[in-house]
Amino acid sequence: MAKPTHIAIIMDGNGRWAKARGLPRAAGHRAGVEALRETVRAAGDMRIPWLTVYAFSSENWTRPKAEVSDLMGLLKLFIRRDLAELHKNGVRVLVIGDRENLAPDIKALLDEAESLTKANTSMSLVIAFNYGARDEIARAARKLAQAAREGRIAPGEITPESFEAFLDTAAMPDPDLVIRTSGEQRLSNFLLWQAAYSELVFMPCYWPDFDRRKLAEAIDIYSARDRRFGGVAPQDVAL
Repeated sequence: MAKPTHIAIIMDGNGRWAKARGLPRAAGHRAGVEALRETVRAAGDMRIPWLTVYAFSSENWTRPKAEVSDLMGLLKLFIRRDLAELHKNGVRVLVIGDRENLAPDIKALLDEAESLTKANTSMSLVIAFNYGARDEIARAARKLAQAAREGRIAPGEITPESFEAFLDTAAMPDPDLVIRTSGEQRLSNFLLWQAAYSELVFMPCYWPDFDRRKLAEAIDIYSARDRRFGGVAPQDVAL
């Protein structure tokens, strides 16, 4: 199997990594940012065209206010500290998720990252922020309903392909490989539509321990699999 074109990662385990070391959760999130930085660089070196990371879910707002504040601060730090390097290396930054009610300073940072890097072509880094797959699908359905009401599409013309055009990920390839760290084995409301035929790899390490070597390991696991997309392998057709 060829190398994946699009890798999506659920970066899980920051808090448990910190707890295992007797550290506050904030320390785990800071270590997680370092792991993200290394992973983006590694994906670039491996010539992976698309990398999507689950940075902040729409459900994460229910966490303690202090932790949410820390996470927002780390997002700001990552963009301010790394945006210049990403831009220099030709990385295009895209953001998926609901931005409607975000704080103005966060929204401005996300807009800036997209605007500055929009012409870059070496790699696309997709940041899923204030993102939940069910929310994304519901928002897409509302847009589609409005288009039908306005006569821009007839109900009989609605297909999976036309529906995808209303998703946050319109014009992006579906992920070939979804990686989740920490040993948990679920998607947690991440790219539910797009991951219909993705290969899932669950790594036992916590996210701060994820590195270039573990990314290569996940890709090797992916490459050893037989993707059939609901069909049968050619060698099985004659059986």
